[in-house]
Amino acid sequence: MSGGNMIVEVVSELFKRAETSIPEDVKNALEDALTVEEGVARVQIATILENVKVAGGGRIPLCQDTGTPLVYLGVGGIAEVDLNKLVASVSEGIIKATDEVPLRKHMVDPLTRENITDKISDYSKFINLEILPDKDYLEITVFPKGGGSENMSALAMLTPSQGIDGVKEFVLKTVSDAGGKPCPPTIVGVGIGGTSDVAMKLSKKALLRPITERNGEDEIAQIEMGLLEKINKLGIGPMALGGKTTSLAVNIETAPCNTNGLPVAVNMQCWAARRATARILEDKVEYL
Repeated sequence: MSGGNMIVEVVSELFKRAETSIPEDVKNALEDALTVEEGVARVQIATILENVKVAGGGRIPLCQDTGTPLVYLGVGGIAEVDLNKLVASVSEGIIKATDEVPLRKHMVDPLTRENITDKISDYSKFINLEILPDKDYLEITVFPKGGGSENMSALAMLTPSQGIDGVKEFVLKTVSDAGGKPCPPTIVGVGIGGTSDVAMKLSKKALLRPITERNGEDEIAQIEMGLLEKINKLGIGPMALGGKTTSLAVNIETAPCNTNGLPVAVNMQCWAARRATARILEDKVEYL
């Protein structure tokens, strides 16, 4: 597997790509929304698309909130990887991107609120690791998460008797209560099952899936589409100024859970659904 310097450069480049453009699936969905919206809602979507065009043309961040620098690593099970060196290189790549993209220096101590961005040398707490069995490559996905949408995260420890109806009710209430705070149109990530922390991780991981892809299980895919329809009937609309497009997609991920529980988590992403991925095999880098 490639050396640390390559990882540093790839991570920095991924943040540059993620911060200055949105994935094609999201852009296409926004363009589709433009065709169905009217009045103020249409103006808001048009403004968003113009923002995307300007940011891409000038290679400048889409939003002043460049997000918390989350990274997802998929490590091939048969790849030769020095995990300590990999994590250190990812951290260095984030620091490089902070200076060169640039990313807004807004990382603070959670209690004193002191800005500590320039003091952070280890971003391991923001790195998520997954083993990819039988793969021989390293996959890196950067996911800068904006504060407005992240602040609307919610967790419910439902009882099994509440069932799927309880899950749907919780998701709808969470989106309704959030209103315009997560900068709609949003993407709604839902995690069902596991434990409290697993459900939260699933809800965020769900946001990495392209919005054109439904869950592989038909029943869950139907729930995704049904929830999206109900969410868009709330009438919150783009930037909460009313309209038909409150959310672009609902993505659900699940995990087995204890028989006496039903954890459900919701994590929303704003219209600037920033993510970028690269695969590395030996000395070759493929940006996906």
